[in-house]
Amino acid sequence: QVQLVESGGGLVQAGGSLRLPCAASGRAFASYAMGWFRQAPEKEREFVAAISRSGDSTYYAESVKGRFTISRDNAKNTVYLQMNNLKPEDTAVYYCAAQYSTGSYYYTPRMNDEYHYWGQGTQVTVSS
Repeated sequence: QVQLVESGGGLVQAGGSLRLPCAASGRAFASYAMGWFRQAPEKEREFVAAISRSGDSTYYAESVKGRFTISRDNAKNTVYLQMNNLKPEDTAVYYCAAQYSTGSYYYTPRMNDEYHYWGQGTQVTVSS
């Protein structure tokens, strides 16, 4: 089992940047593929980015491709979401998620129900 704690959210102007760390407790962090999702008010939670267990494979939603970067540091049990050129439509609660896997070392899960563990979320607000 793993516990996830996101941080780094806040208020930023359009065009600005934020970096969201997600710290994982528990063992065998490298056994988990990791992802970021977000949920805006009155909208469903949506996929943002995923990174494989190895860190060699990443996948992004079209809406953030070229602006956001997901990375992981397995030695620190942490996954990051670097968000650049933020837009007001990026305003949402951002959630970190983990998928325990004994399968492909390079798979990047992209669906809500593929993930087993979720953090509590961190609010990101982008002003215009």
